[in-house]
Amino acid sequence: MTEADPHPEGALVLIAGAGRLPELVAESLRRARRPFRVIALRGFTGATLRASADATVDLLDLAATLKLLRRWGPTVVVPAGGVSRPSPAAILNAGAALRNREALRAIAGGGDDRLLRAAVTLVEEDGHRVVGVHEAAPDLLCPEGPIGRRIPDAEAAASIRAGRGVLDALSPYDLGQAVALAGDRILAVEGPEGTDRMLARARALGRRPFGFGRAMPATVLVKAPKVGQDRRIDLPAIGPRTVRNAAQAGCVGLALEAGGTLVIDRVATAAEADRLGLFVVGYGGTP
Repeated sequence: MTEADPHPEGALVLIAGAGRLPELVAESLRRARRPFRVIALRGFTGATLRASADATVDLLDLAATLKLLRRWGPTVVVPAGGVSRPSPAAILNAGAALRNREALRAIAGGGDDRLLRAAVTLVEEDGHRVVGVHEAAPDLLCPEGPIGRRIPDAEAAASIRAGRGVLDALSPYDLGQAVALAGDRILAVEGPEGTDRMLARARALGRRPFGFGRAMPATVLVKAPKVGQDRRIDLPAIGPRTVRNAAQAGCVGLALEAGGTLVIDRVATAAEADRLGLFVVGYGGTP
Protein backbone atom coordinates (compact mmCIF):
# COMPACT_ATOMS: atom_id res chain seq x y z
CA MET A 1 0.00 0.00 0.00
CA THR A 2 1.19 3.54 -0.74
CA GLU A 3 0.07 6.82 0.82
CA ALA A 4 -1.86 7.57 -2.36
CA ASP A 5 -3.92 4.38 -2.05
CA PRO A 6 -7.53 5.55 -1.42
CA HIS A 7 -8.38 2.26 0.31
CA PRO A 8 -5.54 1.36 2.69
CA GLU A 9 -5.80 -1.55 5.05
CA GLY A 10 -7.70 -0.51 8.15
CA ALA A 11 -9.93 2.03 6.36
CA LEU A 12 -13.40 2.64 7.72
CA VAL A 13 -16.14 0.62 5.98
CA LEU A 14 -19.48 2.31 5.32
CA ILE A 15 -22.38 -0.10 4.87
CA ALA A 16 -24.82 2.00 2.87
CA GLY A 17 -28.57 1.53 3.07
CA ALA A 18 -31.33 3.64 1.55
CA GLY A 19 -31.82 7.37 1.58
CA ARG A 20 -29.62 10.44 1.45
CA LEU A 21 -27.77 9.77 4.70
CA PRO A 22 -25.10 7.36 3.36
CA GLU A 23 -24.12 9.90 0.69
CA LEU A 24 -23.83 12.63 3.33
CA VAL A 25 -21.69 10.37 5.51
CA ALA A 26 -19.41 9.67 2.54
CA GLU A 27 -19.10 13.40 1.85
CA SER A 28 -18.28 14.06 5.51
CA LEU A 29 -15.56 11.38 5.48
CA ARG A 30 -14.04 12.92 2.34
CA ARG A 31 -13.99 16.36 3.96
CA ALA A 32 -12.23 14.85 6.95
CA ARG A 33 -9.77 13.10 4.57
CA ARG A 34 -10.60 9.83 6.25
CA PRO A 35 -10.03 6.75 4.04
CA PHE A 36 -13.06 4.53 3.67
CA ARG A 37 -14.64 1.81 1.58
CA VAL A 38 -18.32 1.39 0.74
CA ILE A 39 -20.43 -1.75 0.77
CA ALA A 40 -23.66 -1.05 -1.09
CA LEU A 41 -26.82 -3.00 -0.27
CA ARG A 42 -28.53 -4.14 -3.45
CA GLY A 43 -32.04 -2.74 -3.70
CA PHE A 44 -31.40 -0.05 -1.08
CA THR A 45 -28.29 2.07 -1.77
CA GLY A 46 -28.86 5.05 -4.05
CA ALA A 47 -27.57 4.90 -7.61
CA THR A 48 -24.86 7.56 -7.15
CA LEU A 49 -23.17 5.91 -4.19
CA ARG A 50 -23.75 2.42 -5.54
CA ALA A 51 -21.87 3.35 -8.73
CA SER A 52 -18.73 4.19 -6.77
CA ALA A 53 -19.06 1.47 -4.12
CA ASP A 54 -16.23 -0.98 -3.55
CA ALA A 55 -18.67 -3.90 -3.39
CA THR A 56 -22.39 -4.59 -3.66
CA VAL A 57 -24.02 -7.33 -1.63
CA ASP A 58 -27.48 -8.66 -0.98
CA LEU A 59 -28.99 -7.52 2.29
CA LEU A 60 -29.09 -11.06 3.64
CA ASP A 61 -25.88 -12.36 2.10
CA LEU A 62 -24.18 -12.16 5.46
CA ALA A 63 -21.42 -14.55 4.46
CA ALA A 64 -20.34 -12.27 1.59
CA THR A 65 -20.37 -9.18 3.83
CA LEU A 66 -18.31 -10.83 6.55
CA LYS A 67 -15.87 -12.19 3.97
CA LEU A 68 -15.26 -8.65 2.69
CA LEU A 69 -14.76 -7.28 6.19
CA ARG A 70 -12.28 -10.02 7.05
CA ARG A 71 -10.32 -9.29 3.88
CA TRP A 72 -10.30 -5.52 4.33
CA GLY A 73 -9.71 -5.46 8.10
CA PRO A 74 -11.42 -2.12 8.79
CA THR A 75 -10.77 -0.09 11.92
CA VAL A 76 -14.51 0.47 12.27
CA VAL A 77 -17.75 -0.39 10.45
CA VAL A 78 -20.47 2.26 10.09
CA PRO A 79 -24.03 1.32 9.10
CA ALA A 80 -25.95 4.25 7.59
CA GLY A 81 -29.31 4.57 5.86
CA GLY A 82 -32.57 2.69 6.04
CA VAL A 83 -33.36 -0.91 5.31
CA SER A 84 -36.56 -2.90 5.43
CA ARG A 85 -37.52 -6.52 5.34
CA PRO A 86 -36.17 -7.99 2.11
CA SER A 87 -37.97 -7.42 -1.16
CA PRO A 88 -37.11 -9.42 -4.32
CA ALA A 89 -34.84 -6.56 -5.42
CA ALA A 90 -32.83 -6.86 -2.21
CA ILE A 91 -31.87 -10.50 -2.79
CA LEU A 92 -29.76 -11.37 -5.79
CA ASN A 93 -31.02 -14.90 -6.41
CA ALA A 94 -32.38 -18.04 -4.86
CA GLY A 95 -28.85 -19.11 -3.99
CA ALA A 96 -28.39 -16.10 -1.72
CA ALA A 97 -31.65 -16.87 0.03
CA LEU A 98 -30.65 -20.51 0.44
CA ARG A 99 -27.23 -19.65 1.88
CA ASN A 100 -28.85 -17.34 4.38
CA ARG A 101 -32.01 -19.22 5.19
CA GLU A 102 -31.21 -19.06 8.93
CA ALA A 103 -31.01 -15.27 8.75
CA LEU A 104 -34.28 -15.15 6.85
CA ARG A 105 -35.90 -17.30 9.49
CA ALA A 106 -34.49 -15.16 12.31
CA ILE A 107 -36.05 -11.92 11.07
CA ALA A 108 -39.34 -13.35 9.85
CA GLY A 109 -42.08 -11.25 11.40
CA GLY A 110 -39.57 -8.76 12.83
CA GLY A 111 -39.24 -5.10 11.99
CA ASP A 112 -36.42 -3.08 10.51
CA ASP A 113 -34.91 -2.38 13.93
CA ARG A 114 -34.68 -6.10 14.71
CA LEU A 115 -32.98 -6.74 11.37
CA LEU A 116 -30.39 -4.02 11.99
CA ARG A 117 -29.66 -5.17 15.53
CA ALA A 118 -29.15 -8.73 14.33
CA ALA A 119 -26.76 -7.56 11.58
CA VAL A 120 -24.73 -5.41 14.00
CA THR A 121 -24.48 -8.32 16.44
CA LEU A 122 -23.16 -10.64 13.72
CA VAL A 123 -20.55 -8.11 12.59
CA GLU A 124 -19.39 -7.55 16.17
CA GLU A 125 -19.27 -11.28 16.90
CA ASP A 126 -16.95 -11.58 13.89
CA GLY A 127 -14.51 -9.24 15.64
CA HIS A 128 -15.30 -5.87 14.06
CA ARG A 129 -16.03 -2.62 15.89
CA VAL A 130 -19.31 -0.99 14.86
CA VAL A 131 -19.83 2.74 15.41
CA GLY A 132 -22.69 5.04 14.53
CA VAL A 133 -22.96 7.97 12.16
CA HIS A 134 -22.79 10.30 15.18
CA GLU A 135 -19.22 9.09 15.80
CA ALA A 136 -18.03 8.78 12.21
CA ALA A 137 -19.56 12.03 10.90
CA PRO A 138 -20.35 14.27 13.87
CA ASP A 139 -20.68 17.33 11.62
CA LEU A 140 -24.05 15.93 10.47
CA LEU A 141 -25.52 16.25 13.98
CA CYS A 142 -27.70 19.13 15.07
CA PRO A 143 -25.65 21.78 16.91
CA GLU A 144 -26.94 23.60 19.97
CA GLY A 145 -28.79 26.80 19.11
CA PRO A 146 -30.80 27.93 16.07
CA ILE A 147 -30.47 26.59 12.55
CA GLY A 148 -31.81 29.42 10.43
CA ARG A 149 -32.95 32.93 11.32
CA ARG A 150 -35.82 32.32 13.73
CA ILE A 151 -35.82 31.41 17.42
CA PRO A 152 -38.67 30.20 19.66
CA ASP A 153 -40.67 32.75 21.64
CA ALA A 154 -41.66 32.23 25.27
CA GLU A 155 -44.78 30.20 24.46
CA ALA A 156 -42.95 27.94 22.04
CA ALA A 157 -40.14 27.48 24.59
CA ALA A 158 -42.73 26.27 27.12
CA SER A 159 -44.02 23.74 24.55
CA ILE A 160 -40.45 22.54 23.97
CA ARG A 161 -39.88 21.99 27.70
CA ALA A 162 -43.10 20.01 27.91
CA GLY A 163 -42.17 17.94 24.85
CA ARG A 164 -38.77 17.08 26.28
CA GLY A 165 -40.44 15.89 29.46
CA VAL A 166 -42.88 13.73 27.49
CA LEU A 167 -40.11 12.04 25.49
CA ASP A 168 -38.06 11.39 28.63
CA ALA A 169 -41.08 9.86 30.34
CA LEU A 170 -41.91 7.63 27.36
CA SER A 171 -38.33 6.38 26.78
CA PRO A 172 -38.65 3.30 29.06
CA TYR A 173 -41.57 2.12 26.93
CA ASP A 174 -39.59 2.23 23.64
CA LEU A 175 -42.21 4.52 22.14
CA GLY A 176 -41.13 6.90 19.41
CA GLN A 177 -38.57 9.67 19.12
CA ALA A 178 -40.87 12.63 18.50
CA VAL A 179 -43.90 14.38 19.88
CA ALA A 180 -46.08 17.19 18.55
CA LEU A 181 -47.72 19.36 21.16
CA ALA A 182 -49.09 22.82 21.90
CA GLY A 183 -48.28 24.02 25.39
CA ASP A 184 -48.99 21.03 27.60
CA ARG A 185 -51.51 19.49 25.19
CA ILE A 186 -50.07 16.46 23.38
CA LEU A 187 -51.33 16.21 19.81
CA ALA A 188 -49.46 13.11 18.65
CA VAL A 189 -46.61 10.83 19.71
CA GLU A 190 -44.50 9.14 17.08
CA GLY A 191 -45.07 5.42 16.64
CA PRO A 192 -43.80 2.88 14.11
CA GLU A 193 -45.31 4.96 11.29
CA GLY A 194 -42.58 7.61 11.56
CA THR A 195 -42.49 11.38 11.97
CA ASP A 196 -44.18 12.37 8.69
CA ARG A 197 -47.33 10.34 9.36
CA MET A 198 -47.36 11.44 12.98
CA LEU A 199 -47.40 15.05 11.78
CA ALA A 200 -50.36 14.24 9.53
CA ARG A 201 -52.25 13.03 12.61
CA ALA A 202 -51.22 16.11 14.55
CA ARG A 203 -52.55 18.33 11.77
CA ALA A 204 -56.03 16.82 12.12
CA LEU A 205 -56.02 16.68 15.92
CA GLY A 206 -54.73 20.21 16.39
CA ARG A 207 -57.48 21.80 14.32
CA ARG A 208 -61.22 21.52 13.98
CA PRO A 209 -62.68 18.33 12.45
CA PHE A 210 -61.34 17.32 9.04
CA GLY A 211 -58.18 19.39 9.48
CA PHE A 212 -59.79 22.80 8.93
CA GLY A 213 -59.34 25.87 11.08
CA ARG A 214 -56.34 27.53 12.65
CA ALA A 215 -53.64 25.48 14.32
CA MET A 216 -53.27 25.70 18.09
CA PRO A 217 -50.78 28.40 19.16
CA ALA A 218 -47.22 27.39 20.08
CA THR A 219 -47.48 24.02 18.32
CA VAL A 220 -44.01 22.47 18.09
CA LEU A 221 -42.34 19.25 17.03
CA VAL A 222 -39.75 17.91 19.51
CA LYS A 223 -37.36 15.12 18.50
CA ALA A 224 -34.76 13.25 20.54
CA PRO A 225 -33.26 9.78 20.77
CA LYS A 226 -34.77 7.49 23.37
CA VAL A 227 -32.86 7.26 26.63
CA GLY A 228 -30.45 4.35 26.44
CA GLN A 229 -31.14 3.50 22.80
CA ASP A 230 -28.38 2.14 20.55
CA ARG A 231 -27.50 5.26 18.56
CA ARG A 232 -25.50 3.24 16.05
CA ILE A 233 -28.74 1.79 14.70
CA ASP A 234 -31.48 4.33 15.04
CA LEU A 235 -30.77 8.03 15.38
CA PRO A 236 -33.63 10.52 14.87
CA ALA A 237 -33.28 12.74 11.83
CA ILE A 238 -34.96 15.66 10.10
CA GLY A 239 -34.57 17.33 6.73
CA PRO A 240 -36.36 19.83 4.49
CA ARG A 241 -39.34 17.48 4.08
CA THR A 242 -39.79 17.29 7.85
CA VAL A 243 -39.86 21.08 8.00
CA ARG A 244 -42.53 21.23 5.28
CA ASN A 245 -44.68 18.61 6.99
CA ALA A 246 -44.31 20.37 10.32
CA ALA A 247 -45.48 23.63 8.73
CA GLN A 248 -48.50 21.86 7.24
CA ALA A 249 -49.30 20.47 10.70
CA GLY A 250 -49.39 24.01 12.09
CA CYS A 251 -46.06 23.90 13.91
CA VAL A 252 -44.24 27.13 14.61
CA GLY A 253 -40.94 25.30 14.89
CA LEU A 254 -38.89 22.18 15.55
CA ALA A 255 -36.72 21.46 18.60
CA LEU A 256 -34.04 18.77 18.36
CA GLU A 257 -31.67 17.28 20.88
CA ALA A 258 -28.28 18.79 20.04
CA GLY A 259 -25.72 16.10 19.31
CA GLY A 260 -28.45 13.46 19.22
CA THR A 261 -30.39 14.27 16.05
CA LEU A 262 -29.19 14.18 12.46
CA VAL A 263 -29.96 17.11 10.17
CA ILE A 264 -30.10 15.96 6.57
CA ASP A 265 -28.92 18.73 4.21
CA ARG A 266 -28.52 21.36 6.92
CA VAL A 267 -28.27 24.31 4.53
CA ALA A 268 -31.43 23.28 2.67
CA THR A 269 -33.22 22.57 5.95
CA ALA A 270 -32.39 26.01 7.30
CA ALA A 271 -33.46 27.65 4.04
CA GLU A 272 -36.79 25.80 4.07
CA ALA A 273 -37.43 26.78 7.69
CA ASP A 274 -36.68 30.43 6.88
CA ARG A 275 -38.94 30.30 3.83
CA LEU A 276 -41.83 28.88 5.83
CA GLY A 277 -41.28 31.04 8.90
CA LEU A 278 -40.41 28.21 11.29
CA PHE A 279 -37.58 27.96 13.79
CA VAL A 280 -35.30 24.92 14.01
CA VAL A 281 -33.32 24.84 17.23
CA GLY A 282 -30.97 22.38 18.91
CA TYR A 283 -31.29 22.10 22.67
CA GLY A 284 -29.06 20.64 25.37
CA GLY A 285 -28.94 20.43 29.14
CA THR A 286 -31.83 20.04 31.59
CA PRO A 287 -35.35 21.06 30.45
